[in-house]
This record gives sequence, structure tokens and C-alpha cells, in this order.
Amino acid sequence: MTASLIAACVWALTANLIAMFPSRRQHWPAAWGLIAVGIPIVGWVTWQSGPLIGLVVLAAGMSVLRWPVRYLVRWVRDLGRPGGA
Repeated sequence: MTASLIAACVWALTANLIAMFPSRRQHWPAAWGLIAVGIPIVGWVTWQSGPLIGLVVLAAGMSVLRWPVRYLVRWVRDLGRPGGA
């Protein structure tokens, strides 16, 4: 297993541990931190292991951070509407 895949596994384990603890702010600060660390890890995995494995790691990260992804999709969809954003 490459170092990038080990980093991706550690990221996923950390994300799941963070999700277990209660939070007053619904985990948004942790989500921003996970996004900031996760994007370079996905790029590193893609560079070391190829685009297919990179897409698998991206999909795994998106499944963990599904609420930020939903808000992003909603925001992009609203940009296409007249008078949006």
C-alpha cells in the first residue's frame, strides 16, 4: 500500500472519529478542516495510484462529507437559475 493510500485511510478514520463526538455547531469547522486536508490527499492518491483509485478515494470522501457536497450542488444549481445567487 502506498503512502498516499495510508494517508487517505488515516483521513477516513479521523473523519469517522470526529463524527462520533457530539458538536454544538454540527461539525462544520471540522468539515472545513477535513476538506482542506482531503483535497491534497485525493490529488496525491491520483498522482501515485492513478485516476481510477483517485476517483474511488474521492467518492469515499464525498460519502463521508455528504452535507457539504449537498450544499455545493444546491449552490451550483441555483447559479444557473435566473436571479440566482
